[in-house]
Amino acid sequence: MSIEDIILAQDKRGISALRSYLPPNYCMQTARFILDHPGAVLIATGFSIPMAQATETDGPLGALAIGHALTALGQRVAYISDRETTSLLSHLASPDAEILDFPITGADASRQYATDVLARLNPALLIAIERCSLTQSGAYLNMRGRDISATTARIDELFFQHAHTIGIGDGGNEIGMGNLAAYIPSVDSLPDQPATTCTTHLVIASVANWGAYGLVTALSSLVGRNLVPDPEAEQALIRQAVDAGAVDGTTAASAYTVDGFDLEANAAVLEQLHRLLAQ
Repeated sequence: MSIEDIILAQDKRGISALRSYLPPNYCMQTARFILDHPGAVLIATGFSIPMAQATETDGPLGALAIGHALTALGQRVAYISDRETTSLLSHLASPDAEILDFPITGADASRQYATDVLARLNPALLIAIERCSLTQSGAYLNMRGRDISATTARIDELFFQHAHTIGIGDGGNEIGMGNLAAYIPSVDSLPDQPATTCTTHLVIASVANWGAYGLVTALSSLVGRNLVPDPEAEQALIRQAVDAGAVDGTTAASAYTVDGFDLEANAAVLEQLHRLLAQ
């Protein structure tokens, strides 16, 4: 069993239909890409759930898993999102974490903000996890096709301006899924108007957080050090996120779940990855 087998298991959305368009070991290739570009890393996350006026549990936890792993490897990490998710990250991240709030504004102002952030931080790498992407029409659409542009900052502008980028997603409408925009509409359960924002590397998973865990597993294998989150600690972090206002992205419910998967199911994925790494 591979990392990709584990993170694409229990696929509810049909995202695994895109697997054949990616390298068989895409997690390992992406992990090598990270190690080939040492330096500051900027991680973008946060997917708005308007009916709950909140952000979802999928994305921020994976961003923190990657961030903690890279910090342990000596890399400087900053997080960037918009108002709903920056508030959540401030509850979940360490007190000294650098968390940037990308304003929800027009294209020109967003482009300038992105330019300024990149000039100040000079990141070697950008990572987006479960971050909604612009569509061909220039809107941000959720999995139901609802326009969420009013509550979504144009973080894509960062990715338009950087040469070394990674996307992690599970639904076809996230930053990075533009790499597979030609194929996404052919899968009935995925968006007809897919993401258009591309990244250098793409990680797909049944749940975006699982994609992050898979990427950290690959990193751990390469550096000879287990950096994968502890299953029980991650369960506690999910509870903390929900208690701080995050909701399940598929139901908009304030429940200890991630995309419909309960605490035990999430822990089981991490346990499998730990076992794979031990082998």
